[in-house]
Amino acid sequence: MNARQKLGNAVGPDAATAMRTSRNSWRLLGIMSEFVEGTERLSAVSPAVSVFGSARTKPDHPYFKLAEEIARQLSDAGFSVITGGGPGAMEAASKGAYYGKSKSIGLNILLPQEQAGNPYQDIAINFRHFFARKVMFVKFAAAYVVMPGGFGTLDEVMEALTLIQTGKTRRVPVIFVHSGFWGGLTDWIRDRLLEEGMISPEDMDLFQVIDEPEEIVAAIFKHYERRGFEPLATEQELLLNL
Repeated sequence: MNARQKLGNAVGPDAATAMRTSRNSWRLLGIMSEFVEGTERLSAVSPAVSVFGSARTKPDHPYFKLAEEIARQLSDAGFSVITGGGPGAMEAASKGAYYGKSKSIGLNILLPQEQAGNPYQDIAINFRHFFARKVMFVKFAAAYVVMPGGFGTLDEVMEALTLIQTGKTRRVPVIFVHSGFWGGLTDWIRDRLLEEGMISPEDMDLFQVIDEPEEIVAAIFKHYERRGFEPLATEQELLLNL
């Protein structure tokens, strides 16, 4: 007897199908509500920069101080700062933005451990689904600033780079912060992915590695020096279909 037969014997085949359909339908409605709330609350927040980084960065670590300073300079330069809303590097960036001139936005994910909303959020939105949350990071950001981090940070930045590479979203600056941390990864991308033909030479231009907060802010302004921060008509269409 297989698992499907066991389920059918337990509750009846029609009842089991109805139960699965009902649960899936309610789940889809929950996902839709996250997209609707996120879009409605973030649509008026522009320009904004998404800052990623480890939830495990301690307040006394140099990475924490660096993330806070970068976010403060971004905020004072007129950028709202979007983070994951949690502890570590996210809290540092939220704090820097909160005490700056622009908004601090937290896209909080509900997890059984690690994640708890930090207190430095002017706008806080809660998500149950990672993919809905990641769309918000991409959809409303004029740049991505990537602090040292683990699997979650790698997941977020690689998805952003893939969307840019494949033309599924607009081209924005992607900035890895701290060459001492990210140097091994960027060397591997060049020496393995590029050398073995897994990516194209122009893909190496999709990201930068910058150490100093002032240079990060300057790099973002340089990207937009011949245009405004608002998405162009063609970019708006891309973001609509993201």
